[in-house]
Amino acid sequence: MQKGQSLVELLLAIGLASILLPALITGLVTSREGKSQQSQRVKAVSLLRQTQEAIRSIRNRNWDNIAVNGTYHTEIVGNQWILSSNSATVDGFTQSIILSSINRDSSGAIVSEPNGVIDASTKKVDISIAWYQPYSSLTNSSLYLTRWRDNISYTETTQSQFNAGTKNGTVVRSTNPPQVPDDGEIVLATGGHSDWCSPSLDSNTLNLPKNGVGKAISARAGSAVGQSSQAAAGTGENSSGVSYANINISDTFPPVPSIQGTFDGYKTNGVFTEQNYAYLATDTNGKQGVIIDLSQKIGEKYQEAGSLNTGISSSKGRSIFVLNDIAYLTANNKKLYTFNIANKSGSHNPIGSVTLPGVGNKVVVFHDVDYDYAFVAVNSEQTPLQIIQSSNNGQTLSVVGSANLPDDEDGMDVVVNSTGTRAYLIIEENKKFYIIDTSTKSGNQPTLGIYSTGQMNPKGIAVVPGNRAIVVGSSGEEYQVVNISNESSPGRCGGVDVNININGVSSIVESDGDAYSYIISDSDPEFRIIEGGSGGAFTSNGIFESQTFNPGYQTADNRFSANFSQPASTAIQFQVALANMESEVCPASFTFVGPSGTSSDWFTPSAGSTSFSAAFPLGSYGSNYANPGQCFRYKTQLSTTDQNNTPVLYDFTINYSP
Repeated sequence: MQKGQSLVELLLAIGLASILLPALITGLVTSREGKSQQSQRVKAVSLLRQTQEAIRSIRNRNWDNIAVNGTYHTEIVGNQWILSSNSATVDGFTQSIILSSINRDSSGAIVSEPNGVIDASTKKVDISIAWYQPYSSLTNSSLYLTRWRDNISYTETTQSQFNAGTKNGTVVRSTNPPQVPDDGEIVLATGGHSDWCSPSLDSNTLNLPKNGVGKAISARAGSAVGQSSQAAAGTGENSSGVSYANINISDTFPPVPSIQGTFDGYKTNGVFTEQNYAYLATDTNGKQGVIIDLSQKIGEKYQEAGSLNTGISSSKGRSIFVLNDIAYLTANNKKLYTFNIANKSGSHNPIGSVTLPGVGNKVVVFHDVDYDYAFVAVNSEQTPLQIIQSSNNGQTLSVVGSANLPDDEDGMDVVVNSTGTRAYLIIEENKKFYIIDTSTKSGNQPTLGIYSTGQMNPKGIAVVPGNRAIVVGSSGEEYQVVNISNESSPGRCGGVDVNININGVSSIVESDGDAYSYIISDSDPEFRIIEGGSGGAFTSNGIFESQTFNPGYQTADNRFSANFSQPASTAIQFQVALANMESEVCPASFTFVGPSGTSSDWFTPSAGSTSFSAAFPLGSYGSNYANPGQCFRYKTQLSTTDQNNTPVLYDFTINYSP
């Protein structure tokens, strides 16, 4: 019995050992290998962190070290980390570093390709550390590296720095009190002949060819200091004058007018000009409107490009205005017509029309958010101002608003401000000038202020910077300047008795601040110039372009900031330019861009603000903008609608990274 029991116990021991020993042995082996795997992982994580710091060190030395996408590993050469091509295995660990570009949208958020644009100042870094003993395994991480943390700045604030730039309608003056030695600031130019309220008749006049009666005038100022202004004059009432004369007026003092070319064949009642075309409203049957190509001239004669035909043979054109290839023409049959003139050549028929309560003596067109609005001075005692909404590319016209004035008289001429919220209307019979609130466009438009022209019968009007209006006509004081700063009580601030009947006026401000009115009359010489008086008024618009800043190597320009002042009725805007070297020198010309990367766009601070900061557009735009780049300039545009105030630029700073 005892021997049998011992045998059973032995068998049980052997059975238990066969079950437990493999597990114990396996556990022992696994434990030994687990410790080894854990040791490898600890080493891999340490190598991963070392690689992260090595990459940052390489980036900090020079961004170009990580600029090229690809697969790399790190090495120490000459006591510093470098990147070498391809992955590498050392001591059983394979290190792989993948550099890739990222894209950002317009708000700066990272997006996937092909959306957005490549951010040349950010790289994605994918790092992996792999090992194969005792088991194949991997640890990895991703990070983004940018140039932004190693910023360098460059500031312009002194008179010497500003004076090295180019000034067009702007000047550099000393700050008072100065914050640093030679401290300077940029403001609009002053002086010259810019005081509208102190006008004088210039001695230089121009007698238009032949013997027509001066009826219409339109003018454009030169776009830069030294560039001539252009005036378009038309004669009518009889066929013995020129239909159109293109007049060049030099940017000198005194200004000198000269005829560049003429056009004959029609009696002109109204004229409108663009860069390459002039448009006439004529009293010719079948050609109530005429299009003149200013680029085509035989001798001194311009060539007719096309015509506008109302379809009513007895009608005569009275006034014309062109906006976005749609011509608006009023005729003496009490209608306003629209024409599509995208193609200037040939005869054009109306695409839309609307009946007016009287003859439209003058039409001007303003583009609002959704519609174009034609403001028409109408020969109607009930509604001398009509507002017509234009939609469907000029094909649909509807009267939406009007002005019922305190006196039942006929509208003679009308001007609309740049926002379409004010219309300025003159009435010949009661010798009045009206300021009308046109903010709503629909319904009856309220009158804000009235000015009496005295003995003068008003025939033409212009509204100019500085809250001034010019009213011209016949009898009394034929040229009057009205201060419209207080809309409820406009008043005369100057005038000239020229002793002629003035039929029209067009007023401009040159880039250097000089103010001129060009008048057309029925007396020889038909074309005359009235200049603003000398004074300290600021020019309405000016541009400052900085000198070139070259740090000596290619950089990524990150942000810019500026400090300035914007008094009421003034504004300041910025553009930036960044380009690469050309033949080891900075380029002669730059492409200036705004936040969207286009030259038509500007960085625009909010009204009344005194500081501004924005990011540079990344990538390449236009013909010569590249960020990263090496050569930098900035451009500042200053403007005012009150010539007693100017915006002021105190300093401009760029933030860049090598």
